[in-house]
Amino acid sequence: MHFPRIAVGIVSVLGHLATASPVNEVAERSTASLDFYFLKEGLFSYKSILKALGNTGSNAPGTAAGLFIASPNTENPDYFFTWTRDSALTFKGLVDIFVESNNVLGVDFNALESHIQDYISSQAVLQNVSNPSGRLSGGSGLGEPKFEVNFNPYSGGWGRPQRDGPALRAIAMLTYMRHLIQHGKQSVASDLIWPVVVNDLAYVAQYWNNTGFDLWEEVDGSSFFTTAVQHRAMVEGSAVAQALGKSHAAYDFVAPQILCFLQSYWNGSAIVSNINVNDGRSGIDLNSILTSIHTFDPAAGCDDSTFQPCSSNALANHKVYVDAFRSIYGVNAGLGPGKAANVGRYPEDVYQGGNPWYLATLAAAEQLYDALYQWQKQGYLTITQTSLAFFRDFSSSVEPGTYKSNTPTYKSLTQSIRTYADGFVLLVEKYTPGNGSLAEQYDRNTGVPLSANDLTWSFAAFLSALQRRLSIVPGSWGSSSANTVPTACSTTTVTGTYSAVAPPFPTSTAHCVPAVTVPVTFWFIKNTYWGENVYMTGNVSALGNWNTSAGYGLNAGLYTSNENLWFATVEGLEPGVTFEYKFYKTEPDNSVTWEGGNNRVYTVPTGCPLAPQVSAVWQS
Repeated sequence: MHFPRIAVGIVSVLGHLATASPVNEVAERSTASLDFYFLKEGLFSYKSILKALGNTGSNAPGTAAGLFIASPNTENPDYFFTWTRDSALTFKGLVDIFVESNNVLGVDFNALESHIQDYISSQAVLQNVSNPSGRLSGGSGLGEPKFEVNFNPYSGGWGRPQRDGPALRAIAMLTYMRHLIQHGKQSVASDLIWPVVVNDLAYVAQYWNNTGFDLWEEVDGSSFFTTAVQHRAMVEGSAVAQALGKSHAAYDFVAPQILCFLQSYWNGSAIVSNINVNDGRSGIDLNSILTSIHTFDPAAGCDDSTFQPCSSNALANHKVYVDAFRSIYGVNAGLGPGKAANVGRYPEDVYQGGNPWYLATLAAAEQLYDALYQWQKQGYLTITQTSLAFFRDFSSSVEPGTYKSNTPTYKSLTQSIRTYADGFVLLVEKYTPGNGSLAEQYDRNTGVPLSANDLTWSFAAFLSALQRRLSIVPGSWGSSSANTVPTACSTTTVTGTYSAVAPPFPTSTAHCVPAVTVPVTFWFIKNTYWGENVYMTGNVSALGNWNTSAGYGLNAGLYTSNENLWFATVEGLEPGVTFEYKFYKTEPDNSVTWEGGNNRVYTVPTGCPLAPQVSAVWQS
């Protein structure tokens, strides 16, 4: 029965949490109300993630099975899309829960595996969707960051391509594949999932040395997070390929070169998260903390070259990152070095006012939980000149050296660092509303939740931090066998081959939540010259109500001399509505030329989920 499983989970999680913290003031809080908050918010986060999942999620009407919405928010900001990155990170967390089978949250593992398989099938569909970044042929289309929730492309302007998505998606699927292989289901991994994964791995091998937009979709350059997850994808992809008897030479060839390039982001005292770009920023960025926790390998120790959470480089960077926010947020008043502080994306951030993010503050805690796990596992911690400033926040007289677990210094430091880690979660609790909802941000001065509500990534971040605090860690991805940095870096890439794959697992739409609005994609052929643009308008507000100044612009991202293709995915159309429309073009002097013929007529279909598409040619 489901209810008893939840009850067992409650007992289990409280037991884990009660023994996880040292005996001190914060620990007393941890064994009581903080324990309860962890449990309550963990359960709420898991349920909220499922609400954001297509087919059955109450917050995701009209969303296809296997796709996550980033947030139910549809305006200021509109996050009712599926992002490749966010979805992959969330599903990786769910796969970890499934693989570890630790039922502290009363999870229905059969249902969870069905969701994982729906995700894989949905990504097979998305891989083959032509979009402003390109097509599957040649691989370029895999770098598209977000899509409509019904599989249609998003044709509006955006920071594209983003090259972390294919790597993260591959990692999520590879984690599930390793589980299948370990349980004697090699044929499922090989025949059904590998053809989907191999497209993403080919993309990484081919495009890893190309610049792209960063984690926050703002900076076009080289991103530390992207490079690190690309390295992991190549290493893990090679291991799975070998287990399945597949070709892996390309992954083995480029992985060391990606690792070599990864070292370029280290400036001697911290990580510069974005390079090969002049953006006027310090380079201090949540990007770096997320990298350590999403490339955490329990078998890698405190390796510096892969920036493991307990490495000297990662700990030194953690201090620089957290300290950068202490004086710029009003909510951090009185929170000096050694005390947990609210943190955001980067100090210069102005998006939505530039505030702390829930997932950022949780990530700061999670890196420390990871480090504590590693120190306990190996039975010692090492302080270097690089990491000394981090440790001095907890002992002003500590010196570089190795301290075994039975020494007073080790015990004092780890106790203080666990208290420090818990402090970040206490801050999240402080600024979480009573209903448990985790938005994207909270106000830098008042702590009031801001921006997109019920952010799926925020809930995933909470679950991940909870798991690590319980010392529930993911399996090794092979970092310890692939952490040797070449003496000289090479920029060599391997051109891949890409193939469309049918969804490998059947999905059911029997319980699909009906769409409130239906995005409709229009594919339109019109020969134009440079400076001309194509629009459409009609007798509905989504198309500007026949106002050419408010028409819906088409995208020329797939336009070639051989195929004069323009396209747009029109949002905000109500199911069942019939409307009239026409296309027009604008000249460089802003004059308007209408297509000929009668007004076109279209009726928006009903049902769920829908991916309606219309093909048209200019009427002379």
